[in-house]
Amino acid sequence: MLERLKRIIVVVGHYGSGKTNLAVNLAIDYRNAGKEVVLADLDIVNPYFRSADFAELLKQQGIELVAPVYAGTNLDIPAVTARLDSLLDTDKQVIIDVGGDDAGAAALGRYSALIAQAGGCEMLYVLNGYRYLTRTAEQAEQILLEIQQASRLSVSGVVNNSNLAKATTVQDILNTIPFAQQTAEHIGVPLLFTAVSRPLVSETARCLPEDTIYPVDIYIKKPWE
Repeated sequence: MLERLKRIIVVVGHYGSGKTNLAVNLAIDYRNAGKEVVLADLDIVNPYFRSADFAELLKQQGIELVAPVYAGTNLDIPAVTARLDSLLDTDKQVIIDVGGDDAGAAALGRYSALIAQAGGCEMLYVLNGYRYLTRTAEQAEQILLEIQQASRLSVSGVVNNSNLAKATTVQDILNTIPFAQQTAEHIGVPLLFTAVSRPLVSETARCLPEDTIYPVDIYIKKPWE
């Protein structure tokens, strides 16, 4: 599955879609596959559940983290390091975790020309059909249009990451497949895969083709966990 994606992967989605957890999983899986990996945190708007929160985990995995200058501090200043500029023009696998709306995606717009020069990117639109404002294909499409306009990049595929956190069942996942497929059709791109929490993978594989399932570990925790 990973070999089908481009060297530069941009992960976008509305707040609560699970895009950061997906970005971290992708980075770790590429590293385990022997790639040199960079995870860039461009979520300069939302201070919660961002890739920069996993600096120690990424370091242990041998993954380079590129984060806003003031990430991890109590300063709310949208400053982005220039390190990413040079990394886009290498052979390293680059995963970019982008903010959850058009304001967050605006930071990505700065890199659109560099990404095009580097051969383009895989822009994954992460969906959680159980989250507010993305429960219909029309709602999900509207949010994506705003993200695309701000980032000056176009989505290449949809990722179904619909879940109800720890309460998620296999049936909950299966119930959202039509929604994810309809959204992909509305946008005019393929539904690439469905992200499934690892403990549910074997049971889900009885109902879905195995090559459409992407097993994920849950790294994002609630503040009280």
